[in-house]
Order: sequence, then C-alpha cells, then structure tokens
Amino acid sequence: MTYTCQNCGATAKERSKLCNPANEIDLENLCAVTAERVCSDKKDEMQFSCEACGSVSASSENLCIPIEIR
Repeated sequence: MTYTCQNCGATAKERSKLCNPANEIDLENLCAVTAERVCSDKKDEMQFSCEACGSVSASSENLCIPIEIR
C-alpha cells in the first residue's frame, strides 16, 4: 500500500515517513493545501501557488488557477 501526505502530496510505502499520512489519494487537485501545511523538506519544491485559494504545488497541473511563485 502507498500512503500520501495530506499536507504536501509526498508519497511513501511507510506511514512513518510522512508528516500527515493517508491512504493513496487523488493528487490531481491540491487546492486547499496552504504553504503552512506543506512538509518542511518539500517547501523548496513548491513553485506554483493557486491564485484562488493560496495553495501551493510543485506542478501547475495540481492547482485550479496556478501562478508561478517568484
């Protein structure tokens, strides 16, 4: 079974490797995951923010209205 961090979208085979694990979830839309909820070791990878809700993602494809973080 694969687990997914509900905060930043990281995946792992062991729950203990994630800060907020859940069973595999749909990662297509990460909106509603604010920067404060992203795992600290993943923050540098976040390159996009959702203009609508402020969520962040490493990929623009995971957000409703993506804008590049500068």
